Amino acid sequence: MEIIAIANQKGGVGKTTTAVNLTAGLHAEGQRVLLIDLDPQGNATSGAGLEKRELPASIADVMLGEAGLIEVIQASPSGFDVVGANGDLSGIDIALMGQVDTHLILANAVATLKDQAQKDEVKNYDYVIIDCAPSLNLLTINAMLATDGGVIIPMQCEYYALEGLADLSQTIERLQELNEELHIRGVVRTLFDARNTLANDVSAELETHFGKLMYHTIIPRNVRLAEAPAHGMPVLDYESTSKGAQAYRKLADEVIEQSRQLTLDLE
Repeated sequence: MEIIAIANQKGGVGKTTTAVNLTAGLHAEGQRVLLIDLDPQGNATSGAGLEKRELPASIADVMLGEAGLIEVIQASPSGFDVVGANGDLSGIDIALMGQVDTHLILANAVATLKDQAQKDEVKNYDYVIIDCAPSLNLLTINAMLATDGGVIIPMQCEYYALEGLADLSQTIERLQELNEELHIRGVVRTLFDARNTLANDVSAELETHFGKLMYHTIIPRNVRLAEAPAHGMPVLDYESTSKGAQAYRKLADEVIEQSRQLTLDLE
């Protein structure tokens, strides 16, 4: 069970789109996947086909200690599992103020889930994908400290995104003192328009700076990707032949190959 966070402190870079569609892509490749929505906006929840305002329980209940992770898991119409989020997650920093080890709530919840899976009490997931809020707050820190499979950073190829990436890299370095397994798993270029000179220039700069950390798959700017959330489904279900759907299938293959390579290295 690999815990992977999808994070970028800058909004509008395709973070939630990547979380939902990478989850769907991994599921399409036969992987058992759990998507955790850790953003109060709940866009990953609705994008996966669940009604965020009608959730019987959500990740907020886990953060507040009112439920275990296994108790709030729901099946999505697409077949993968989801821990949903909604407005109940707003202001969680204030609600937890003064409590001890609030930065480790999600890590402890995931550790319990792993323990239950090893005892065959619950489903043993291959991947847990966490969609983070576009900010560095208590929720994002919880995601960073829960991960053992690293952080995937969706990156739009524009100038300001480069600055945000530098800030996120520094944040990850600081948090490594609390989680030795925290690392950048990869950077994926999103909303990419090959006709844009600046996008190509920034892409080349990213490849120079991050090298092997760059995923080969590039997610294009695609109408079907933009339309799918309005229909409450991943793009693989909405239009499986679209360029966006094909790109996320390829990204899922790259993520799976990373896992296989890691297993070989450990052996």
